[in-house]
Amino acid sequence: MTGGAGYIGSHVVRLLLDRGDEVVVVDRLSTGRRERIDGATLLETDLASPTAEDEIHEIVREHGLTGVLHFAALKSAPESVQEPERYYRQNLDSLANLLAGIRDSDVQAFVFSSSAAVYGEVSDEPVGEDAPLAPINPYGQTKLAGEWLVRAATAVAGIPSVSLRYFNVGGAGWPDLGDEQVGNLFSITIERVLRGEPPIIYGDDYATRDGTGVRDYVHVLDVAEAHLAALGALRGGLQHDVYNIGTGTGASVREVIDAVAAASGRLLHPVVSERRPGDPASVVADVSRASRELAWRSRYSLSEMVESAWNARAGAARSGAGERIRPEAEQS
Repeated sequence: MTGGAGYIGSHVVRLLLDRGDEVVVVDRLSTGRRERIDGATLLETDLASPTAEDEIHEIVREHGLTGVLHFAALKSAPESVQEPERYYRQNLDSLANLLAGIRDSDVQAFVFSSSAAVYGEVSDEPVGEDAPLAPINPYGQTKLAGEWLVRAATAVAGIPSVSLRYFNVGGAGWPDLGDEQVGNLFSITIERVLRGEPPIIYGDDYATRDGTGVRDYVHVLDVAEAHLAALGALRGGLQHDVYNIGTGTGASVREVIDAVAAASGRLLHPVVSERRPGDPASVVADVSRASRELAWRSRYSLSEMVESAWNARAGAARSGAGERIRPEAEQS
């Protein structure tokens, strides 16, 4: 697994270890942390380096790896606009080196971490996998090009592959695996609340139920479990090689802020600012293909996502580190 010491990857590592799999993580630890993946083998490698292809080939051979999950990538859309060369170089060079390194190997399954950013500014919803692909920033462009590269390279190598297009990932499966990057509505709102600042709503005049933008937020543990489902499905044959990973239900900005207020026990008074250019009113995933072909469905609610994110960030978790945060239906 590449990038396994990061936010989403570390959740997948823990699930794989819990079921008894051997896990080898290749990560340069630019944003990931070693302590997130206790029990896995960590190899510090820069996949974009000139020697990465040979290093990967040797790692796969030495450890007898049969499945690869690729998370390692730069992922800030605003940053990608300012540093397009860096994003293209890091995200695509690393993927090309990885695919070349596993080409003549015993790898039997490849899962690529993609993004709903490949769709760009959507006009219809729910957004299905066959919707037009028109990413509006270099980050989304590298994800789309990555899908093309995965499809072409794995076809030549005879390795079954799949790309999972995440929508808006949030929450924490365990308190010690919370998102440490302040880059989405959950983390931005929580950080402002912890600093005693009001949350910000960018536009409250959209054609939505409360006037604020609506997005499909999916719990990181649901996303992690989708990867295990994809691995199993790859070994059984798949009809498609791209799947949306979301809930199929949208939550508004105001609803997210209300959920943060409930999780924090604080009365919040958001400030309304002007719309941001390019923000569509609503983006919600069509997840019927993943449900049908991967036998996967999200299980966590918005309140569970926000509460787990708050607990992880604020250090107020009700359960100890290492205890899985479960949905209501699973609790005894």
